[in-house]
Amino acid sequence: MRKNGIWFPVFLFLIIATASQGQTMKKEGSELAEKMAESEMKQFPEPWTVDFNPKPVWNYTQGLIAQSMLMVWKETKNEAFYNYAKTYADKLIDASGNISGYKAEEYNIDCMNSGKFLFELFDRTKDDRYRNTIILLRNQLKTQPRTSEGGFWHKQRYPNQMWLDGLYMAAPFYAQYAQVFNEPDLFNDVVNQFKVVHKHSYDPKTGLNYHGWDESKQQKWANPETGCSPNFWSRAEGWYAMALVDVLDFLPQNHAGRPKLIEILNQVAVGIRKSQDLKSGLWYQVTDQGGKDGNYLEATGSSMFTYALLKAVRKGYISKEYKAVALKAYSGILNNLIKNNTDGTISLTKCCSVAGLGGNPYRDGSYEYYVKEPVRDNDPKGVGPFIMASLEMKMK
Repeated sequence: MRKNGIWFPVFLFLIIATASQGQTMKKEGSELAEKMAESEMKQFPEPWTVDFNPKPVWNYTQGLIAQSMLMVWKETKNEAFYNYAKTYADKLIDASGNISGYKAEEYNIDCMNSGKFLFELFDRTKDDRYRNTIILLRNQLKTQPRTSEGGFWHKQRYPNQMWLDGLYMAAPFYAQYAQVFNEPDLFNDVVNQFKVVHKHSYDPKTGLNYHGWDESKQQKWANPETGCSPNFWSRAEGWYAMALVDVLDFLPQNHAGRPKLIEILNQVAVGIRKSQDLKSGLWYQVTDQGGKDGNYLEATGSSMFTYALLKAVRKGYISKEYKAVALKAYSGILNNLIKNNTDGTISLTKCCSVAGLGGNPYRDGSYEYYVKEPVRDNDPKGVGPFIMASLEMKMK
């Protein structure tokens, strides 16, 4: 049922409570994944423009959308979704596998994320361009600057820093590379990335992780004792949660580090559940300060949490009790954040467009900083995870 341009599921609690209506939610999730993917292609006919930038760039946001499109393609068998992802790759990758505009010496860990969907392209086409690009990106990690405990710096221009975002950008790609190219020794390094960032960023009181950690404790945003940034940002925690559930797809069942990652995931899940807004089922931009002036229920983090929880429950990593948390979250997205457009497309609203730490102008990680960053519809950092969460609804 739709009301005032917003999608309202009918009799939500009955849908959750009964098996037959549970099947309705599965169908609804699958249909909405396809509908959102179709809307994205209509709103952004050229896939490199999904982040509202007309210039073709190799960036994590385009890779996130490409990955979600391939997931919809595998579900629907509709070649349009596959071709959309492939078009992005072919626009940026030359005949030798080099990436237009890519500079390995910048050590930008975000660049790894767009390598993920290339595994699927190579597997289907056997085109060595994609294989060469995967190797090119993996080679960056060979010399990526690290903290003293082996954690990858977020970027060359952010020395000594690990951000939660970076775990999603690199760890699943790195783990898949280790699996596909049969380099099992790399799995230890993958696990260590989580161990290092969790050791320094996790707050047991809230169950949440701080957005960033500066080992040198030199940044103005860094706590002089811990090196952590001052606040919990839902999208950062969302990236981290998604990284955990996705990296476990590739880490061998018998790997010694697997129990540790599942332990970390369970700690993260506790914090996510604890901070969920009970009325809407969503999460606030600044995760632990719901109701404070300026804070708002935010779409990208809420979509990421929903996907991570649904997948973690389905895979048996966390208690089945979290299923209700995830279902309430998904319904909260439909109730509050999905808008029906006059052209027949749908949009995801209330997405924080960007947030970070340091840089110029300087981002201090304060509460005021996070709540004042621009908000927009259809940010790819929300659209991709919403599509993934919707596909998980079908599989739940």
